[in-house]
Amino acid sequence: MMGWGYGMGALGGLMMLVIWVLVIVGLVYLIRWLAQSVKKSETKEETALDLLKKLYAKGEISKEEFEEKKKDLV
Repeated sequence: MMGWGYGMGALGGLMMLVIWVLVIVGLVYLIRWLAQSVKKSETKEETALDLLKKLYAKGEISKEEFEEKKKDLV
C-alpha cells in the first residue's frame, strides 16, 4: 500500500518547482512592465521653445525668425 503523505513523489516535487519558477518569472515580467509604463508617463512634454529649436534645426525657419519668435516666448 502507498502512503498518502508523500503526494506524487519526485514528479510532484518537480511540478512544484516548475510552478514556482513560472510564478517568479511572471512576477519579474510584471515588475519590468510596470516600471516601463511609469517611465513612459514621466516623460517631459516639449515646450514651445523646444519645438522652435527643432524647426530651426530642420531649416524650416531662418535664424532671424528663430530669434524673433524666441524673444516672444521668453
